[in-house]
Amino acid sequence: MPRPLDISPERRTRAEDIESRLRHDILHGLLKPGDKLNLDRLRDTMGVGLTPLREAVNRLVMTGLVESQAMKGYTVTPISVANLDEVAALRIELEPYALRRAIANGGLEWESAVMGALHRLNRTLRVPGDPASLAQWEAANNAFHETLIARCDMPLLMKMYHQLVALNDRYRHIYLQATAIQREVIDEHTAIAHATVERRADDACALLTGHITRSTDNLRRLIGADLPEVPE
Repeated sequence: MPRPLDISPERRTRAEDIESRLRHDILHGLLKPGDKLNLDRLRDTMGVGLTPLREAVNRLVMTGLVESQAMKGYTVTPISVANLDEVAALRIELEPYALRRAIANGGLEWESAVMGALHRLNRTLRVPGDPASLAQWEAANNAFHETLIARCDMPLLMKMYHQLVALNDRYRHIYLQATAIQREVIDEHTAIAHATVERRADDACALLTGHITRSTDNLRRLIGADLPEVPE
């Protein structure tokens, strides 16, 4: 029987740290869609070992942020209208289902967490061209959406959700750099939160679906002209 691969906690931590740094650079456009990832160059610029670097990049392959091709190495996954629409379609299937379960399972503590996340999000300013404010708003927005479905009590579903969020964030970051926050977005988040804590599951799920759809439409209008319709 083959001996299990021994991955020490220290090595795992190094790989996770490298993965986090690369993920940040991909999501924020420092590593652009289609960029080739030269492991030797990354090893030198990041000051890390090749083994944990390769492990980190392979983890990003599993999330869909990086592609691996035989004889070609690793590249940052290209973006396209088709990919954007696919991510949105999967979110529309996954998130309302998770929200419905969370409404059924969540208690008073969860309700308080939802309203707290909404308050933080609505009080977080977003200024186009200001990386710090954009990062703070993105973090607050992701925290709100994750809190909504946190009590779905399905770890595998949450893992899939996090993967879709990472794929969607690449597109949204482009949009956020060019636009200020709109009143409609604040109103949508507020309506979703209130329907959720009031246990109006049908309304909450319909509002969340509409929110994802409108957000995707905004992304498509802003960046769609610069994207290929079909990924190659």
